[in-house]
Amino acid sequence: MNWLITLVEPFSFDFMQQALIVSLLISVSAAVLSCLLVLKGWSLMGDAVSHSVLPGIVLAYLVNLPVLLGAFIMGMVCAISTGYLTQNSRLKEDTVMGVVFSGLFALGVALFTQLDTGLHLHQVLFGDMLGVSWHDILITALLTVPAFVIIILKRRDLLVFAFDPQHARVVGLNTTLLHYGLLTILSLVIVASIKAVGIILVIAVLIAPGAISYQLTNRFENMIWWSIAIAVTATVLGITLSYHIDSAPAPTIVVLLSALFIVVFLFAPQRGLLRQPASREY
Repeated sequence: MNWLITLVEPFSFDFMQQALIVSLLISVSAAVLSCLLVLKGWSLMGDAVSHSVLPGIVLAYLVNLPVLLGAFIMGMVCAISTGYLTQNSRLKEDTVMGVVFSGLFALGVALFTQLDTGLHLHQVLFGDMLGVSWHDILITALLTVPAFVIIILKRRDLLVFAFDPQHARVVGLNTTLLHYGLLTILSLVIVASIKAVGIILVIAVLIAPGAISYQLTNRFENMIWWSIAIAVTATVLGITLSYHIDSAPAPTIVVLLSALFIVVFLFAPQRGLLRQPASREY
């Protein structure tokens, strides 16, 4: 019973309860999305969008617009401009994304240092999970729950699009809608994560669950449930551990996800690097 007391002790405080709720909202939606990002090879796209929202946050604050609105608009600008430049140049998509997101991120940092916004750059970059309010949780739920529901309802169409866009077009799927719909959902989840996780650490939450579950199963449906289970477990353990070792919750969660990825990468039953020799027999 001592382990149970240790597990629930942190959540006797309101701020820890709020941190748990907001992190679960983010982790579940991000876990489902991460499966599609990994399968489609859009891991760098998530990184690009998360970094590019910084100038949108600053500009929205200066003109008295909602910060999340500015972040969402700038995230979509990054995604759309990346697609346009890829289609109209000889450069590959990963090269274009590297140029676009690094440029926008640098612009955001420059604006932060030159303009008096009243914002704290550290919190924007790394989040402040212990400082979220019930209003922040409501906003997060309004952004992440619809994203989760849409992905679950359209998961088969999105899976076909992720593997083979040309085949998806042949069977009658609107690939343009799926493409920009997935980018929109990605931007929404990133924007919802800024307050709690920050724009630097959100990329780990968006990629790690899918990367881990991909090594554990060959079925997409199972991959989704593995990702959710991994994200929820890492979230609960990370917040609990951060309370006892006096660390920030978001980085602790990311460290646990990274450690689990290494373990699975080495010891996964079928795909682990150090799997048993018997599994290599033909």
